[in-house]
Parts: sequence; structure tokens; C-alpha cells
Amino acid sequence: MEKSLKIAIIGYGKMGHEIEKFATSMNMDIVAIIDNPDDWQKFAKELKTADVAIEFTSPGVVVENLRKLMDLGIPVVTGTTGWMGKLPEIQKYCEKSNGSLFYASNFSIGVNLFFAVNKYLAKLMSQYPEYMISAEETHHTQKLDAPSGTAISMLSDILKENDFYSGWKLTGENPGPDEIPVDAHRKEGVTGTHIVNYTSPIDTISLKHEAFNREGFARGALMAAAWLKGKKGTFTMNDLLNI
Repeated sequence: MEKSLKIAIIGYGKMGHEIEKFATSMNMDIVAIIDNPDDWQKFAKELKTADVAIEFTSPGVVVENLRKLMDLGIPVVTGTTGWMGKLPEIQKYCEKSNGSLFYASNFSIGVNLFFAVNKYLAKLMSQYPEYMISAEETHHTQKLDAPSGTAISMLSDILKENDFYSGWKLTGENPGPDEIPVDAHRKEGVTGTHIVNYTSPIDTISLKHEAFNREGFARGALMAAAWLKGKKGTFTMNDLLNI
């Protein structure tokens, strides 16, 4: 029988609980749960036995958490968003420490296929400037960053393919004609919905992904953890899914 993968959970919020729920069914054991500064010392012995750590916390602490895990030699999967400005710094730290980092704005298989279709559609539509682009995302009220990391990934891929736009801006911030307007909504009970629209004077093309629950995110993160074991470097869902 294949040996169970030992997982440490860093951050015991909604996603931490979901990961705990599905780990056993995927032949993984939770050896430590770190949810506050004291836990690093309290569960230090258990943490060191982990094959991989899965980190879902907040932008204010994620960089420190990743550094701690790399210093311990523990490969880490992170789904925390809102910190991509620090990514080059962490990638250098990962390389220097001979570490392993897997990051994603969204671990859902469906969302990452959505990203691939979004890139292809953006490339096609870049030839037709009469189609104005807009985007929309909706999440639960506990989601603090806006727009979401998933929306920012979606928008970044569009901007790489379309020279008519220089950036994006939330609609409440008065986007200019060369900026993609983004509506960000927070509603109770919504897991996550992302939409991109191409609207011309005669028609509209829309691409949408809607998550019904967090199971896809949790299972995707656990899949990433299993895939990351034994690898060195920095990886994303494109590497896992070969897209």
C-alpha cells in the first residue's frame, strides 16, 4: 500500500477546514495545524515531519509563512492571494534555499481550464477592437481582497493578448477608456463566480465560471501537494495540468 502523504495545514480558516475534510480520502494525514503565531513553536516537532505544507492565510503574513517553511525545508503549496507583488522576492528565496513552492490564485481544475479558454478567447478578440471588454467577480462577504486573485489572473492573461488596454480598474474608481472595468461583488453564500464580457454595438460574448462549493479548491490543493513532493523550484497549476 502506498505510504500516506504527511500534510501540515497553515491557516485554519474555511479552506483549512476543507483541506482537512478531504485529506483522508486522498490518502493523506494531517500532522500539524498552524493557525496563530504560537502554534509554530507549539507544534514545531509535528511540523518538521510534514512532507508538504498547504498554506491559506492572508496577504499580511503569507510571505513570512513561506520563508519559515522554506527555512525548515518543507515544500509548500499556497493559495493565499493579494501578495503577487512579492512573488519575485519569494522565488529568489526559494531558489536560494533549494526549496519547493507551488502557488495558485485558484486550485480548481475547472477554473484553470477556464483560464486556458480565456487566454484563447482574448487572443481571438484582440483582432476586433469594436468589442469592449468588462469583467465581473462575486465572492462571499469574508473575501477581503477585491478583485479576487482569480480575477486578477484572468485580467492579466487578457492584457497580455490585447494591446487596446493598458490595465484594469474597479468600476468605482472610474476606469479610463484604455482600462478594463471590473465589478467586484461580495454576497453571503457565494463561493466564487468570474465573468468576462466582450460587448459590441450588435452582440455580446460572455465567458463564465461558477464554483458551487469549496471542494474543488481543496481537492486541487491536495493534488498539488502530492504532485510537489520530491520536486524543487517554483510551480503553478499549468505545470500540474500540463496546459
